[in-house]
Amino acid sequence: MGNAQASLVLASWSFEPVPALGLILTAFLYWRGWLKVRRLAPERFPEWRLASFLGGLLVIYIALASPLDAFASWLLSVHMVQHLLLTMVAPPLILQGAPFLPMLSGLPRGFVRSGLGPFLNEPRLKKLGALLVHPFFAGPLFMLSNVLWHMPAFYELALSSPAWHQVEHLCFLATALLFWWPVVQPWPSRPAAPRWVLIPYLLVVDIQNTALSGFFTFYGRVLYPTYAAAPRITGLSAIDDQTFAGTIMWVPGSVAFLLPAAVIAIKYLSGSNLVRRRPKVKIKPQPLDPRRPFDLLRVPVLGALIGSKYFRVSMQALLFGLAILVVIDGFFGPQVGAMNLAGVLPWTHWRGFTILALLVAGNLFCMACPFTFARDLGRTIFPATHRWPLFLRSKWIAIGLLVLFFWAYEFFDLWETPWWTAWIIIFYFAAAVLVDGFFKGASFCKHVCPIGQFHFVSSLVSPLEVRVRDSRVCATCRTHDCLRGNESQRGCELHLFQPAKSGNMDCTFCLDCVKACPSDNVGILAIPPGRDLLHEGKRSAVGDYSRRPDLAALVLVLTFAAFANAAGMTTPALEMEKKFGPASGLVFVAFVLLLPFVLASACAWLSLKFGATPTRWREHLCGMTVLFAPLGVSMWAAHFLYHLVTAALTPWPVLQRLAKDAGISSALPNWNIASLGFTELPALEILLLNAGCLFTLWLLWRKTLATSKAHPLLRFLPWAILACALYAFGIWIVFQPMEMRGTLQLGLLG
Repeated sequence: MGNAQASLVLASWSFEPVPALGLILTAFLYWRGWLKVRRLAPERFPEWRLASFLGGLLVIYIALASPLDAFASWLLSVHMVQHLLLTMVAPPLILQGAPFLPMLSGLPRGFVRSGLGPFLNEPRLKKLGALLVHPFFAGPLFMLSNVLWHMPAFYELALSSPAWHQVEHLCFLATALLFWWPVVQPWPSRPAAPRWVLIPYLLVVDIQNTALSGFFTFYGRVLYPTYAAAPRITGLSAIDDQTFAGTIMWVPGSVAFLLPAAVIAIKYLSGSNLVRRRPKVKIKPQPLDPRRPFDLLRVPVLGALIGSKYFRVSMQALLFGLAILVVIDGFFGPQVGAMNLAGVLPWTHWRGFTILALLVAGNLFCMACPFTFARDLGRTIFPATHRWPLFLRSKWIAIGLLVLFFWAYEFFDLWETPWWTAWIIIFYFAAAVLVDGFFKGASFCKHVCPIGQFHFVSSLVSPLEVRVRDSRVCATCRTHDCLRGNESQRGCELHLFQPAKSGNMDCTFCLDCVKACPSDNVGILAIPPGRDLLHEGKRSAVGDYSRRPDLAALVLVLTFAAFANAAGMTTPALEMEKKFGPASGLVFVAFVLLLPFVLASACAWLSLKFGATPTRWREHLCGMTVLFAPLGVSMWAAHFLYHLVTAALTPWPVLQRLAKDAGISSALPNWNIASLGFTELPALEILLLNAGCLFTLWLLWRKTLATSKAHPLLRFLPWAILACALYAFGIWIVFQPMEMRGTLQLGLLG
């Protein structure tokens, strides 16, 4: 088709009498009824409801009668825009108009009173209506319609038959109206489920939309023969058009689902008192929580085991022995990562199980840290008589080591080099022994250890915290054994005074404070995840987050490193490394170190500029950037769990090899062992990213409201855009072909 014909199509608008007249009649009836009900309840039916309803009808007309409909049979991307208008734009606008009463009022009174009214009041019809708009019915129905009509057989049927094409549009519009009904909840309808149910309701549908759009984007072959044979009226090939269509479905679609989910979460949780202010010095007794939060140490058998004197030492000794075995195999075993304990356990299973523990319980690895075990053994030789230098009491050393490690991991393939892995473990043991053998306290854990900093930041979103059970007991305490220790038990080496402590930052879950407290008033209590991120004021030994640029930098580096480290597995990143060689390392360092500072600084400046508040730039920057911890943790979790699942069974052949080398067994290792067949892994990764993004957005909004009431949306918007951009990058990573590290399989998983 020539350009002249294409221009003619662009300039033409079709006129189908039935749908056009139907939309006009609907608009007239609503307008007529809106005038009536507005006189009776003007606060319920302002002008914007009329504009919203009429705007929704206009969107439907544009989707069905504009050149979009003419182009739909030639370009999949245009057809996708048409579908989005019918499913994600028009229905919410129509429902925002609260159409029930205006439409009834717009009809002739006699018809409503004697005909339609009794019909609508039929009990069985009311039950059917309640079922249709119930989230547990409307959501699956909407997803079924979306998937069904995008299957090649049904899609081609709609393209080849105008009648079936109209049926397709009717299905999209009808199921979308039902789907958005519980989200908008048009007055005077009543919700069929608690409001919080809509958060997973929208997230599940977003997962389906993301999976379907990702399939379009990355499938690599033309799905629909009609578009393969259609004339190319643009410069896009059929496969490029399909990729573009998937992107259109993906990005606006995710925004359409995630934005209302975030708004609902903010409104639902905005009444809570998570932003707490504690006195800086004096400890005031607080009333005992009558709900008695869950306490891990009060769980029968398990609590006694964890709190026992020898539990931590036993776990440390076990991991210490395992680390020694990994070092030995790293030096003397085969120098292939997937065939060596040093290539399997540290880089795949330890990281995967650690992130699971952090998400479920808290910083359990630091509790069982083998490096601390070696440190305690070394203190029989090194008495630790010096204090850590004052100018080094920050996270800057650990941040530098983290950046160095991430760079070396990616560009020296540490995961594939057992020999280097063994040396890293030895260096780690030596550093722990020397630093804590020379300096008092747990200086290595608090100021040096890169692994510890990762766990400290990740544990900020953990559901458990080591904290006092009843602050009234602490208010009468004079000995402060939890901090100072006593004759039988040392106190907290990280100087975290329990009554003034908030959150898990710098807490290694050593439980020394639990054992030292003479009143048995310290436990491992359940808390709302992320509560400490909204805490205002000082914390014991940690201070105020808004005055800790090192903590802000630590969170930013770990957040951006999560995305960079995961992206380093993808095919585009691997091709870039091959093309640019060592120079690509500079790009990696810039993404992890320079880009976070530039973007966060710009967000802070824009937030304060348009928010018109007197908050200091540095305090605002630090206070807001730490709130990105949930988003970073969600990317680490998706990344590590991918490795854990795809290489879950790899230790078994390695253990078979070790047994054969030791003469214990003569069985040959089965190196062809497959990974777990978990086909829902991308959906799980997307769910984690959705949760992390929404959590960060909610924290940013709560912090914005807590710091200033002036122009909260303008102050919130720059940070929200940055969080959503990182989230979109994470979704892109999930759908890229991935290098199957930790296995002998050389292929790439999509």
